[in-house]
Amino acid sequence: MDKDFEKLIVEAKKIAGKKVLTEYATCGHVACALLTKKGNIYTGISVESKCNLGNCAESAAINEMLKNSETEIEKIVAYSAKGLIYSPCGKCRELIRMINQRNLKTKVMVKEDKIIELEKLLPEIFISKKE
Repeated sequence: MDKDFEKLIVEAKKIAGKKVLTEYATCGHVACALLTKKGNIYTGISVESKCNLGNCAESAAINEMLKNSETEIEKIVAYSAKGLIYSPCGKCRELIRMINQRNLKTKVMVKEDKIIELEKLLPEIFISKKE
């Protein structure tokens, strides 16, 4: 396995672990670690609630990256508390693409033995056109 992805998985494992916040909300079921073009690693955890409010771990990690004025993601992985690698959902895939077009080349770990560039995981870009 790629050394960068090994390090990202280690970082995600450190923060993965379902935590009950209240009877209505949990967090940490999924953790994400990403590596930026500048070589920095940012992490985030998921938040789930009974009324479908919350966020994905990927968006939390991306928010941390954006707070530090970075937008270009080299590699990204989402790791569950159950020890599984998850592919980003459609919403997170679009977010990665929309914050920087160069992120189409982001390497996404979708399984422990499978890495795919983001552009291969996406359909045509959504563009609102005035007619």
